[in-house]
Amino acid sequence: MEDRRPIIVLDFGAQYSQLIARRVRECRVYSLILPYNVPTDHIAGFNPQGIILSGGPASVHEPGSPQLDKSVFELGVPILGICYGLQLMAHMLGGAVSPADRREYGRALLRHSGDSDLFAGIDGELTVWMSHGDRVESLPEGFQVVGSTENCPIAAAADPSRGLYGVQFHPEVVHTARGTDILRNFAINICTAAPTWTARSFVEESTESIRAQVGDKNVVCGVSGGVDSTVTAVLVHRAIGDRLRCIFVNNGLLRKGEADEVRNTFTEYFHIPLHYVNAENRFLEALAGITDPEEKRKRIGTEFIRVFEAESTKLGRFEFLAQGTLYPDVIESTSATGGPSATIKTHHNVGGLPDTMEFKLVEPLRNLFKDEVREVGLELDVPESILWRHPFPGPGLAIRVLGEANRERLGLLREADAIAMAEIRAADLYRKMWQALVVLLPVQSVGVMGDGRTYENVVALRAVSSEDAMTADWYPIPYDVLGKISNRIINEVGGVNRVVYDISSKPPSTIEWE
Repeated sequence: MEDRRPIIVLDFGAQYSQLIARRVRECRVYSLILPYNVPTDHIAGFNPQGIILSGGPASVHEPGSPQLDKSVFELGVPILGICYGLQLMAHMLGGAVSPADRREYGRALLRHSGDSDLFAGIDGELTVWMSHGDRVESLPEGFQVVGSTENCPIAAAADPSRGLYGVQFHPEVVHTARGTDILRNFAINICTAAPTWTARSFVEESTESIRAQVGDKNVVCGVSGGVDSTVTAVLVHRAIGDRLRCIFVNNGLLRKGEADEVRNTFTEYFHIPLHYVNAENRFLEALAGITDPEEKRKRIGTEFIRVFEAESTKLGRFEFLAQGTLYPDVIESTSATGGPSATIKTHHNVGGLPDTMEFKLVEPLRNLFKDEVREVGLELDVPESILWRHPFPGPGLAIRVLGEANRERLGLLREADAIAMAEIRAADLYRKMWQALVVLLPVQSVGVMGDGRTYENVVALRAVSSEDAMTADWYPIPYDVLGKISNRIINEVGGVNRVVYDISSKPPSTIEWE
């Protein structure tokens, strides 16, 4: 199928490689990421319409730096190099790359002639985002300079006769004006890809893929009521029908009223049978005395799978486990593409799975961002109340209780969180935020209530705005709303005498505290 021919992004360890693929998908062109060192014949097997070489932290002159098989340039498809990708292309094809006189990070003014198809329909001057220490000093034969900045004379280059293009800046980040238009020009005008990849086509393709992977076997799916697991369940159910059985595990780490809400949604709205398991005691026993967040994740992941293995035997024989893993989960847990990226934290449904797990995984959403999952959910007629629900971590409140997550501390946090969410909704702010949460801190503070001294717990409120959770900024909740939240929590939640507000962004902070 023509609309399944991808634009392939070769990952050289860039922090935002997936953003490149995402921007291409925003142009309704199918894209996927492969590691930089994948064999050329493997790339050719996808019959790609074009290739993008990502950025990366290395220098082309460093020993052991990521290199590209030169035969990739002989595939006969257009290639776009971004940052390190441009430098590597120039280096391999006979140009020269050297350390820049001045490292360049942040915004820069790009000037281009307008002659290149890469900048078709784009004003001659635009703000772009730079992040590089090396730069191209001279271009290979056949290339021409098509864009420059004050500090970077070769900020964009092209050899149209061979379909080779490169930019020193990062069009995939929101800081580059018209960045998506530049990638659209490459994908649609230069690669002549048709803009046919939509939520509907993803649903159709995923349905076929799930059927092919599963065959005539049965699938069990863990659901939490969040958008990721819900869309996964509905998608898998669309593919295989009654051979899917959903299990909802109440691990004692849920928010207030969440268990009843999930059960009602699946049984009354979707009419998908749901097997309910109350495993609260089991999970809390596994977490007793544990304060390290990575150990919490691993123990929760282990118990999660063990519960599924035990409960699924009661329902029949299942070879596959469906999970709502998204790309931000994958990229923060490990390098999803084999590229040289670092682990930030382990997610229970990625790196926290035990090595002895008996299930094979079905993860149809693992290359999507949250907003893309919502588009798919709309296509599948998932209610907006679920689609716009704030992200909730797989380990639940266990990683929002800093320190030991025992029954008492979880109960305290659960009440505080319910109050904060109620006030945020009442102020009509919920849909304006990406995520809001309350964290129970492992400290106590002095307070005064009535005529007496208190020495009680502190909770932190966090709210962020974001497009995809890869980066986030703190959300400026109005003071009067903050005041209501603080006043209610302190007055209604026994054991709390102080509320603080987290105003850090990602990076350097993550959205969750653990």
